[in-house]
Amino acid sequence: MAGQFELVDDAGGGYRARLTDKTGKLLALSEKYNTTKAAARGIQAIREIAASGLIEDRSGSPAAPVAAGRQCRK
Repeated sequence: MAGQFELVDDAGGGYRARLTDKTGKLLALSEKYNTTKAAARGIQAIREIAASGLIEDRSGSPAAPVAAGRQCRK
């Protein structure tokens, strides 16, 4: 699934990073950053964390199946 990060203007000033899927559906929206450079650093941090981060289920529901090789902590 191909997606992309987008740097966008925040309505209150500053910038945000959006993660969208291949159809343009919003998957995640970052906190507000004061500069585009800071927003780009935020995107890099998200990429690094997402590549190795565990899924932690805090929903109170039974754990959903996850992709092979991933772990889900309850």
